[in-house]
Amino acid sequence: MSDERPDTLEAFRHFREKMNAALLAADNLTVKRFFALDARAYDAGALPARTKELLGLVASLVLRCDDCITYHVVRCREEGVTDPELYDAFSVALVVGGSIVIPHLRRAVARLEELPPA
Repeated sequence: MSDERPDTLEAFRHFREKMNAALLAADNLTVKRFFALDARAYDAGALPARTKELLGLVASLVLRCDDCITYHVVRCREEGVTDPELYDAFSVALVVGGSIVIPHLRRAVARLEELPPA
């Protein structure tokens, strides 16, 4: 297994935590502020957190970022998003991004299979 592309959800979580800690340990103000902004963007506001996570998932699928896809699939499940709701989001990403999104849909489903159902 490569550290650059964790094969399991457990490996992904470990790698993400390790690298986030390393990034934040550099004590760079811009990095710290961006991480804080990213975290706040997904807090409930005018839109509930679950809706924001679905939006993040669709954007990640269209942008083809597998790490982001994994993160948002996990967060969606934590927010109680059901499989039918996830598949609706997958459909939006597919329509917006086109067929190039299909491999990333496969990876999203593979990650989803590692999680308990909502």
